[in-house]
Amino acid sequence: MTAQSPLPTGTDLLAEINRLRKERNAVILAHYYQTPDIQDLADFVGDSLQLSQMAAETDADVIAFCGVKFMADTAKILSPEKIVVLPDMDAGCSLEDSCPPDKFRAFREAHPDHIALTYINCSTEVKALSDVIVTSSSAETILQQIPKDQKIIFGPDRHLGGYLSRKFDREMLLWPGVCIVHEAFSETELLKLKEQYPGAPIAAHPECPPNIVDHADYVGSTSGILQFAETFTGDTLIVATEPHIIHQMEKALPNKNFIGAPGADGNCSCNICPYMALNTMEKLYACLRDLEPRIEIEEGLRLQAKRSLDKMLEMASGTIGQGDLGPA
Repeated sequence: MTAQSPLPTGTDLLAEINRLRKERNAVILAHYYQTPDIQDLADFVGDSLQLSQMAAETDADVIAFCGVKFMADTAKILSPEKIVVLPDMDAGCSLEDSCPPDKFRAFREAHPDHIALTYINCSTEVKALSDVIVTSSSAETILQQIPKDQKIIFGPDRHLGGYLSRKFDREMLLWPGVCIVHEAFSETELLKLKEQYPGAPIAAHPECPPNIVDHADYVGSTSGILQFAETFTGDTLIVATEPHIIHQMEKALPNKNFIGAPGADGNCSCNICPYMALNTMEKLYACLRDLEPRIEIEEGLRLQAKRSLDKMLEMASGTIGQGDLGPA
Protein backbone atom coordinates (compact mmCIF):
# COMPACT_ATOMS: atom_id res chain seq x y z
CA MET A 1 0.00 0.00 0.00
CA THR A 2 1.21 3.53 -0.71
CA ALA A 3 0.54 6.74 1.12
CA GLN A 4 -2.06 7.52 -1.53
CA SER A 5 -4.01 4.26 -1.19
CA PRO A 6 -7.57 4.47 0.15
CA LEU A 7 -8.24 3.89 3.82
CA PRO A 8 -10.07 0.73 4.87
CA THR A 9 -13.78 1.32 5.41
CA GLY A 10 -14.60 2.19 8.99
CA THR A 11 -11.04 3.09 9.97
CA ASP A 12 -10.85 4.79 13.37
CA LEU A 13 -8.21 7.31 12.37
CA LEU A 14 -7.23 8.50 15.83
CA ALA A 15 -6.96 4.96 17.18
CA GLU A 16 -4.90 3.86 14.16
CA ILE A 17 -2.60 6.88 14.37
CA ASN A 18 -2.01 6.18 18.05
CA ARG A 19 -1.33 2.49 17.30
CA LEU A 20 1.15 3.34 14.55
CA ARG A 21 2.78 6.04 16.65
CA LYS A 22 3.58 3.40 19.26
CA GLU A 23 4.58 0.67 16.79
CA ARG A 24 6.87 2.99 14.81
CA ASN A 25 8.28 4.70 17.90
CA ALA A 26 7.24 7.92 16.21
CA VAL A 27 6.96 11.48 17.43
CA ILE A 28 4.25 13.60 15.78
CA LEU A 29 4.98 17.31 15.32
CA ALA A 30 2.37 19.93 14.44
CA HIS A 31 3.03 23.53 13.49
CA TYR A 32 0.71 26.18 14.94
CA TYR A 33 -0.83 26.59 11.48
CA GLN A 34 -2.16 23.03 11.34
CA THR A 35 -5.84 22.29 11.86
CA PRO A 36 -7.02 21.78 15.46
CA ASP A 37 -7.53 18.01 15.07
CA ILE A 38 -3.87 17.56 14.13
CA GLN A 39 -2.66 19.98 16.79
CA ASP A 40 -4.59 18.10 19.46
CA LEU A 41 -3.08 14.69 18.69
CA ALA A 42 0.51 15.89 18.22
CA ASP A 43 3.24 15.17 20.73
CA PHE A 44 4.56 18.70 20.25
CA VAL A 45 2.97 21.87 18.82
CA GLY A 46 5.16 24.85 18.05
CA ASP A 47 7.31 26.91 15.68
CA SER A 48 9.16 25.10 12.90
CA LEU A 49 12.69 25.17 14.35
CA GLN A 50 11.46 24.62 17.90
CA LEU A 51 9.68 21.46 16.74
CA SER A 52 12.79 20.11 14.99
CA GLN A 53 14.86 20.73 18.11
CA MET A 54 12.30 18.99 20.31
CA ALA A 55 12.21 15.97 18.01
CA ALA A 56 16.02 15.77 17.94
CA GLU A 57 16.04 15.44 21.73
CA THR A 58 13.68 12.44 21.74
CA ASP A 59 14.58 8.78 21.28
CA ALA A 60 12.00 8.44 18.50
CA ASP A 61 12.92 6.46 15.40
CA VAL A 62 10.41 8.33 13.22
CA ILE A 63 9.44 12.00 12.98
CA ALA A 64 6.06 12.70 11.40
CA PHE A 65 6.15 16.44 10.68
CA CYS A 66 2.74 18.01 10.14
CA GLY A 67 3.91 21.25 8.59
CA VAL A 68 5.49 22.12 5.27
CA LYS A 69 8.46 20.62 3.47
CA PHE A 70 11.18 23.05 4.51
CA MET A 71 10.25 22.31 8.14
CA ALA A 72 10.53 18.56 7.63
CA ASP A 73 13.84 19.15 5.83
CA THR A 74 15.10 21.05 8.88
CA ALA A 75 14.11 18.14 11.11
CA LYS A 76 16.14 15.81 8.88
CA ILE A 77 19.13 18.18 8.93
CA LEU A 78 19.11 18.08 12.74
CA SER A 79 18.19 14.37 13.06
CA PRO A 80 19.82 12.53 10.14
CA GLU A 81 19.57 9.19 11.92
CA LYS A 82 15.78 9.40 12.19
CA ILE A 83 13.21 8.65 9.49
CA VAL A 84 11.35 11.88 8.71
CA VAL A 85 8.00 11.73 6.93
CA LEU A 86 5.70 14.49 5.71
CA PRO A 87 1.99 13.71 5.24
CA ASP A 88 1.90 15.48 1.86
CA MET A 89 5.10 16.21 -0.08
CA ASP A 90 3.26 18.96 -1.98
CA ALA A 91 2.98 20.95 1.27
CA GLY A 92 5.42 23.62 0.20
CA CYS A 93 5.92 27.31 0.94
CA SER A 94 5.58 30.39 -1.24
CA LEU A 95 8.76 31.82 0.30
CA GLU A 96 10.76 28.71 -0.55
CA ASP A 97 9.26 28.69 -4.06
CA SER A 98 10.24 32.34 -4.57
CA CYS A 99 13.93 31.60 -4.03
CA PRO A 100 15.30 28.93 -6.42
CA PRO A 101 18.80 27.84 -5.39
CA ASP A 102 20.38 28.58 -8.79
CA LYS A 103 19.08 32.15 -8.79
CA PHE A 104 20.07 32.66 -5.18
CA ARG A 105 23.58 31.38 -5.93
CA ALA A 106 23.88 33.84 -8.84
CA PHE A 107 22.61 36.67 -6.62
CA ARG A 108 25.23 35.84 -4.00
CA GLU A 109 27.98 35.67 -6.60
CA ALA A 110 26.97 39.11 -7.88
CA HIS A 111 27.45 40.53 -4.37
CA PRO A 112 30.55 38.79 -3.00
CA ASP A 113 31.10 41.33 -0.22
CA HIS A 114 27.70 40.60 1.33
CA ILE A 115 26.86 37.91 3.86
CA ALA A 116 23.59 36.05 3.40
CA LEU A 117 21.27 36.32 6.37
CA THR A 118 18.53 33.93 5.32
CA TYR A 119 15.10 33.25 6.79
CA ILE A 120 14.53 29.62 7.70
CA ASN A 121 11.59 29.48 5.26
CA CYS A 122 13.80 28.32 2.40
CA SER A 123 15.07 25.11 0.83
CA THR A 124 17.95 23.02 2.13
CA GLU A 125 19.96 24.09 -0.93
CA VAL A 126 19.46 27.78 -0.09
CA LYS A 127 20.39 27.13 3.54
CA ALA A 128 23.61 25.56 2.27
CA LEU A 129 24.33 28.74 0.27
CA SER A 130 23.75 30.98 3.28
CA ASP A 131 25.98 32.26 6.07
CA VAL A 132 23.47 32.49 8.90
CA ILE A 133 19.88 31.25 9.08
CA VAL A 134 17.41 33.27 11.15
CA THR A 135 13.94 32.66 12.48
CA SER A 136 11.38 35.37 13.11
CA SER A 137 12.17 35.06 16.83
CA SER A 138 15.98 35.11 16.51
CA ALA A 139 16.47 37.58 13.63
CA GLU A 140 16.66 40.73 15.76
CA THR A 141 19.20 39.25 18.20
CA ILE A 142 21.38 38.02 15.34
CA LEU A 143 21.20 41.18 13.25
CA GLN A 144 22.38 43.28 16.19
CA GLN A 145 25.57 41.17 16.38
CA ILE A 146 26.56 41.86 12.78
CA PRO A 147 28.97 44.81 12.37
CA LYS A 148 27.37 47.94 10.95
CA ASP A 149 29.79 48.02 8.04
CA GLN A 150 29.07 44.43 6.98
CA LYS A 151 26.87 44.36 3.89
CA ILE A 152 23.90 41.98 4.10
CA ILE A 153 21.66 40.06 1.73
CA PHE A 154 18.36 39.13 3.39
CA GLY A 155 16.02 36.60 1.83
CA PRO A 156 13.65 35.23 0.92
CA ASP A 157 11.03 37.33 2.80
CA ARG A 158 11.22 41.00 1.82
CA HIS A 159 8.63 41.97 4.43
CA LEU A 160 10.55 40.45 7.34
CA GLY A 161 13.76 41.89 5.93
CA GLY A 162 12.15 45.29 5.47
CA TYR A 163 10.80 45.25 9.01
CA LEU A 164 14.28 44.51 10.38
CA SER A 165 15.84 47.14 8.12
CA ARG A 166 13.45 49.84 9.32
CA LYS A 167 13.65 48.88 13.00
CA PHE A 168 17.45 48.79 13.17
CA ASP A 169 18.26 51.30 10.42
CA ARG A 170 20.25 48.68 8.52
CA GLU A 171 20.44 48.80 4.75
CA MET A 172 20.05 45.31 3.29
CA LEU A 173 19.61 43.83 -0.17
CA LEU A 174 16.21 42.17 0.02
CA TRP A 175 15.21 39.12 -1.97
CA PRO A 176 11.70 39.81 -3.35
CA GLY A 177 9.80 36.87 -1.83
CA VAL A 178 6.59 37.07 0.21
CA CYS A 179 4.36 34.74 2.21
CA ILE A 180 1.07 34.49 0.33
CA VAL A 181 -0.84 34.19 3.62
CA HIS A 182 0.57 37.26 5.34
CA GLU A 183 0.45 39.23 2.09
CA ALA A 184 -3.32 38.63 1.95
CA PHE A 185 -4.32 40.71 4.98
CA SER A 186 -6.29 43.85 4.16
CA GLU A 187 -5.44 47.15 5.85
CA THR A 188 -8.93 48.48 5.12
CA GLU A 189 -10.62 45.46 6.69
CA LEU A 190 -8.20 45.52 9.62
CA LEU A 191 -9.10 49.14 10.37
CA LYS A 192 -12.81 48.24 10.22
CA LEU A 193 -12.16 45.50 12.75
CA LYS A 194 -10.24 47.96 14.93
CA GLU A 195 -13.28 50.27 14.89
CA GLN A 196 -15.53 47.36 15.81
CA TYR A 197 -13.33 46.46 18.78
CA PRO A 198 -11.95 49.78 20.08
CA GLY A 199 -9.00 49.33 22.37
CA ALA A 200 -8.25 45.81 21.18
CA PRO A 201 -4.53 45.45 20.45
CA ILE A 202 -3.23 43.94 17.22
CA ALA A 203 -0.52 41.27 17.19
CA ALA A 204 1.14 40.76 13.80
CA HIS A 205 3.76 38.46 12.34
CA PRO A 206 6.69 40.32 10.72
CA GLU A 207 5.99 38.47 7.45
CA CYS A 208 3.06 40.91 7.07
CA PRO A 209 3.55 43.93 4.80
CA PRO A 210 4.28 47.35 6.34
CA ASN A 211 0.69 48.58 6.05
CA ILE A 212 -0.34 45.82 8.49
CA VAL A 213 2.73 45.83 10.74
CA ASP A 214 2.46 49.61 11.21
CA HIS A 215 -0.91 49.16 12.96
CA ALA A 216 0.33 46.42 15.29
CA ASP A 217 0.83 46.81 19.02
CA TYR A 218 3.07 43.75 18.99
CA VAL A 219 5.16 42.30 16.15
CA GLY A 220 6.74 38.89 16.56
CA SER A 221 6.98 35.20 15.75
CA THR A 222 4.14 32.75 16.29
CA SER A 223 5.51 31.79 19.71
CA GLY A 224 5.99 35.47 20.51
CA ILE A 225 2.40 36.22 19.54
CA LEU A 226 1.24 33.42 21.84
CA GLN A 227 3.24 34.92 24.71
CA PHE A 228 1.76 38.35 24.00
CA ALA A 229 -1.73 36.80 24.07
CA GLU A 230 -1.03 35.61 27.61
CA THR A 231 0.15 38.99 28.87
CA PHE A 232 -1.85 41.74 27.13
CA THR A 233 -4.37 43.66 29.16
CA GLY A 234 -7.95 43.52 27.97
CA ASP A 235 -10.18 40.75 26.76
CA THR A 236 -9.91 40.93 22.93
CA LEU A 237 -6.90 40.49 20.66
CA ILE A 238 -6.78 40.88 16.87
CA VAL A 239 -4.33 38.37 15.39
CA ALA A 240 -2.61 39.04 12.06
CA THR A 241 -1.12 35.69 11.21
CA GLU A 242 -2.45 32.32 10.02
CA PRO A 243 -5.64 31.86 12.07
CA HIS A 244 -5.09 28.26 13.19
CA ILE A 245 -2.77 29.61 15.88
CA ILE A 246 -5.90 30.91 17.60
CA HIS A 247 -6.72 27.31 18.60
CA GLN A 248 -3.77 27.32 21.03
CA MET A 249 -4.78 30.75 22.36
CA GLU A 250 -8.33 29.63 23.03
CA LYS A 251 -7.14 26.48 24.78
CA ALA A 252 -4.78 28.42 27.04
CA LEU A 253 -6.99 31.48 27.57
CA PRO A 254 -10.67 30.48 27.24
CA ASN A 255 -11.88 33.70 28.86
CA LYS A 256 -10.34 35.94 26.19
CA ASN A 257 -11.59 36.72 22.70
CA PHE A 258 -9.26 36.19 19.72
CA ILE A 259 -10.13 37.47 16.27
CA GLY A 260 -8.24 36.65 13.10
CA ALA A 261 -7.33 39.63 10.92
CA PRO A 262 -9.42 39.58 7.73
CA GLY A 263 -8.35 39.06 4.15
CA ALA A 264 -9.11 41.17 1.10
CA ASP A 265 -12.91 41.19 1.27
CA GLY A 266 -13.31 40.56 4.97
CA ASN A 267 -14.77 37.10 4.43
CA CYS A 268 -12.31 35.16 2.27
CA SER A 269 -10.29 32.23 3.61
CA CYS A 270 -7.14 33.62 1.95
CA ASN A 271 -5.50 34.03 5.36
CA ILE A 272 -5.44 30.21 5.73
CA CYS A 273 -2.23 28.63 4.44
CA PRO A 274 -3.17 26.37 1.51
CA TYR A 275 0.06 24.38 1.91
CA MET A 276 -0.51 23.62 5.59
CA ALA A 277 -4.06 22.60 4.72
CA LEU A 278 -2.76 19.76 2.53
CA ASN A 279 -1.91 17.77 5.65
CA THR A 280 -4.89 15.81 6.94
CA MET A 281 -5.57 13.10 9.49
CA GLU A 282 -5.91 10.59 6.66
CA LYS A 283 -2.53 11.51 5.19
CA LEU A 284 -0.89 11.44 8.63
CA TYR A 285 -2.22 7.92 9.16
CA ALA A 286 -0.98 6.84 5.73
CA CYS A 287 2.52 8.28 6.16
CA LEU A 288 2.91 6.55 9.51
CA ARG A 289 1.64 3.31 7.99
CA ASP A 290 3.91 3.41 4.93
CA LEU A 291 6.77 5.61 6.20
CA GLU A 292 6.29 7.61 3.00
CA PRO A 293 6.63 10.32 1.71
CA ARG A 294 10.09 10.34 3.26
CA ILE A 295 12.59 13.22 3.49
CA GLU A 296 16.02 12.34 2.10
CA ILE A 297 18.98 14.76 2.01
CA GLU A 298 22.42 14.01 0.57
CA GLU A 299 24.95 14.09 3.43
CA GLY A 300 27.26 16.73 1.98
CA LEU A 301 24.32 19.06 1.37
CA ARG A 302 22.95 18.35 4.85
CA LEU A 303 26.24 19.30 6.48
CA GLN A 304 26.48 22.53 4.46
CA ALA A 305 22.95 23.50 5.46
CA LYS A 306 23.59 22.55 9.08
CA ARG A 307 26.56 24.92 9.18
CA SER A 308 24.32 27.97 8.66
CA LEU A 309 21.79 26.62 11.18
CA ASP A 310 24.54 26.07 13.73
CA LYS A 311 25.71 29.67 13.26
CA MET A 312 22.18 30.83 13.99
CA LEU A 313 22.01 28.78 17.19
CA GLU A 314 25.42 30.07 18.30
CA MET A 315 24.54 33.70 17.62
CA ALA A 316 21.09 33.40 19.18
CA SER A 317 22.79 32.21 22.37
CA GLY A 318 25.53 34.87 22.11
CA THR A 319 28.41 32.40 21.79
CA ILE A 320 29.82 33.50 18.42
CA GLY A 321 32.20 36.40 17.89
CA GLN A 322 31.96 38.99 15.14
CA GLY A 323 35.24 37.70 13.72
CA ASP A 324 33.49 34.46 12.85
CA LEU A 325 31.24 36.22 10.38
CA GLY A 326 31.97 36.72 6.72
CA PRO A 327 30.78 35.55 3.34
CA ALA A 328 30.91 31.76 3.03
